[in-house]
Amino acid sequence: MSSVNPSGTTSEPIPGADREIDIAIDSAPQSRFGAWLDHHLYSLVASLGRLLRKPWAALLTIGVMAVALALPLGLWAALNNVERFAGDVQRSRQISLFLKPEVKLERARALAEELRARPEVGAVDLRTPEQGLADLREKSGLGDTLSAIEGNPLPSLLVVTPKGDELALAQSLEQLAEADLVQHDAGWRQRLDGWLRFGSRLAWVLAAMLGLGALLVVGNTVRLDIQSRRDEIGVLQLLGATDGFIRRPFLYLGACYGLAAGAVALALLTVADHSLREPLTALALSYGSHFQLQGFELGPALAILAGAAALGWLGAGLVTGHYLRQTRAGQG
Repeated sequence: MSSVNPSGTTSEPIPGADREIDIAIDSAPQSRFGAWLDHHLYSLVASLGRLLRKPWAALLTIGVMAVALALPLGLWAALNNVERFAGDVQRSRQISLFLKPEVKLERARALAEELRARPEVGAVDLRTPEQGLADLREKSGLGDTLSAIEGNPLPSLLVVTPKGDELALAQSLEQLAEADLVQHDAGWRQRLDGWLRFGSRLAWVLAAMLGLGALLVVGNTVRLDIQSRRDEIGVLQLLGATDGFIRRPFLYLGACYGLAAGAVALALLTVADHSLREPLTALALSYGSHFQLQGFELGPALAILAGAAALGWLGAGLVTGHYLRQTRAGQG
């Protein structure tokens, strides 16, 4: 189908225009659902075709959107791995209660049961002097030296995991008659929690800012596509096509951009994960840890793809809706 511009020149045929006009004319008398489904499928295929006809422009748009999505997602993944590396932050909350050497094992077990009954205590782990000596021999490498020592100088140890405020619990444990030493690095845990909260907030701020950037990118791309098809849109409006009918191909175009950008973002993060995994594993081993980077599992990956497609759909919908409202107002 050709169209004549106001200047008198004839524009090139617009691919798909005749097909969409036929659907608009023929869908009413026959199966409405069949025509609706047919147009959805055609809109999706036509959107993919428009992407393939302009590969470099499409790759540029997809690349910009992918980088905008990869930055907050990468920060979010890094924060999750830092939290795992810190022992899920739970280990740093534990309070070590060293009992006096004269406290018998039976009394240590009874004290552990008393502490478990407290509402502010989550768990209590009793480590006997024999267990402590065995751990010391295994981890220190001083097995022969420790074997030369007569008896066992180590006291019983209660490892207490708090439910609420660990500072108040640590102070109450210090008041116990059986307590000899209470160790609790609350300052380190509070600083770690503060950094994790800051990083999480930073990830959300970056996601909002870069998500808005991706929205603008896909919106501008769809706006240019709308401008190139304004004659076709005008003909469809004259034939009585609804705004939803006209908007649908552009929505699928935006969703295709978003879905492709989400897939590229996941690919970039996977490459980064594999490039960092080996040196980080070696570094963790030097600290006696078997920590490994954890990427995105199937569920979060599918959620990212769906969110990216929805972002592209939203950007296309906003731009197309604005254009259609302008044209309808001009016709009125």
